[in-house]
Amino acid sequence: MYRYDQYDHALVQARVAQFRDQVARRLSGELSEEEFLPLRLQNGVYLQRHAYMLRVAIPYGTLSSNQLRALAQIAEGYDRGYGHFTTRQNIQFNWIELEQVPDILQLLADHEMHAIQTSGNCVRNITTEAFAGVAGDELIDPRPLAEILRQWSTVNPEFLFLPRKFKIAISSSEMDRAAIRAHDIGLYLYKDEQGEMLLRVMVGGGLGRTPILNEMIREALPWQHLLTYVEAVLRVYNRYGRRDNKYKARIKILVKALGVEAFAQEVEREWEQIRDGVAELTSEEYTRVAHNFQAPDYERIDAIDPDFGAWLARDPAFSVWVQNNTRPHKVSGYSSVILSTKPGESAPPGDVTAEQMRVVADLAQKYGFGEIRVAHEQNLVLPDIRKRDLYALWKTLRTHNLATPNIGLLTDVISCPGGDYCSLASTRSLPVAKAIQARFDNLDFLHDLGELSLNISGCVNACGHHHIGNIGILGVDKNGEEFFQITIGGAQGKDSSIGKVIGPAFRAEEVPEAINRLLSVYLRYREVEERFVDTVRRIGIAPFKEGVYQRETARVEASA
Repeated sequence: MYRYDQYDHALVQARVAQFRDQVARRLSGELSEEEFLPLRLQNGVYLQRHAYMLRVAIPYGTLSSNQLRALAQIAEGYDRGYGHFTTRQNIQFNWIELEQVPDILQLLADHEMHAIQTSGNCVRNITTEAFAGVAGDELIDPRPLAEILRQWSTVNPEFLFLPRKFKIAISSSEMDRAAIRAHDIGLYLYKDEQGEMLLRVMVGGGLGRTPILNEMIREALPWQHLLTYVEAVLRVYNRYGRRDNKYKARIKILVKALGVEAFAQEVEREWEQIRDGVAELTSEEYTRVAHNFQAPDYERIDAIDPDFGAWLARDPAFSVWVQNNTRPHKVSGYSSVILSTKPGESAPPGDVTAEQMRVVADLAQKYGFGEIRVAHEQNLVLPDIRKRDLYALWKTLRTHNLATPNIGLLTDVISCPGGDYCSLASTRSLPVAKAIQARFDNLDFLHDLGELSLNISGCVNACGHHHIGNIGILGVDKNGEEFFQITIGGAQGKDSSIGKVIGPAFRAEEVPEAINRLLSVYLRYREVEERFVDTVRRIGIAPFKEGVYQRETARVEASA
């Protein structure tokens, strides 16, 4: 994984010293809250409903064991014993005292981490999939280019005050697991017939109050032009993006207003002026960065260990966990393991305690190569585990409530923190997530349902990505009461789609039964092995709407 060089260290340490001074001036009254606001935001500090929140950057979702232990130290020493992993592959601490933030940032800097540009109208954390570099269906490891983008965009003075926040994701697998279609810029990395790396550039995606999937503006872009082309996109956005209305300031609104063809032409004109400049990437620069992402020293394992097969046959619970919570690895004898942060009623989605962080850090070192990934579904991933170690790993994970075998199933809920913490939220999303997980806690029933994503957002900002959930739930305020609107048919990946509203919103206590009725319709109409989203696409939303709003609809028995 990437290690800081002398420039990274110098930049981050200088930023800590700078912000320490800014915090001191705010506490003394020398800076007003209005003056302090943009300063704290670009250091990841929000003022939430009950306290300050600090969002820490985890570039492309990669952590070392020592870094995860440092996050555990922050959770224990400066928060309430836990952190919340987000859909942007970051971590948030929700109970931070402002005067302690400089010390936290220093601790982060000492472990090659920071909170720079995790908020504000700037380029945010560069994301990719949690299995980058190890996925069996990966074409090219996207992490070197993600790191190059991170270095280029961090404290880039031209793009620190954009019309609105800006998000970039890059993927290079047969199945897009980075939700690149929902980003301001989505990049897909592949090779041509001669083996040269190329990029498909898609622009204008985003969720929030106006959900839009991005559209392609450039095919077969040589990788050497990554930075110049992204710069051209950002320059056009910076020049023409609206600043008079924050709800219409995202690049998706600009692309829609101009039309994708006109926008692409404008980018091409801008690019012609800078394409052969100093930002053009060289093989030497790529090699320098890629050196940090060399494959670890894998063992040569030609056959599955007989003990592994024996445990699969002997322990049904272990077999179910392997089936749901492991993914194919490009190296024979290894698997990638997903640690569920969605155990049900006992913890909100994405929340991980300091104790659990330390356990995961130790397991990553004991059974892997000391590396942990954060998935945008808010789960954690151990990317390199030998199959013969899976049983011992699983037993330890079970002890620490990290082995729920529900990855990709209904109760693997994606949810924002909602009104319990966020001052922007209209509703409390976590109690709804908890009620759904309690209602559908039968694993046999969940496995019968099969692959099904359920995403919840507490407001129109859509931090829970509800628009691209197979079932999406959006909290709305109606005259001071909390209601929840349901959409179906959303999906991420290469066949991404935006969900459609099925009808009037429900009160919080009505949501689990509404989901139950949706599932009843699905089970009635689905064909063999058909996913929920495919059934929706085949029959449309009308049967679901009728089933949910007709009281006489037969109910699904989800209990044991």
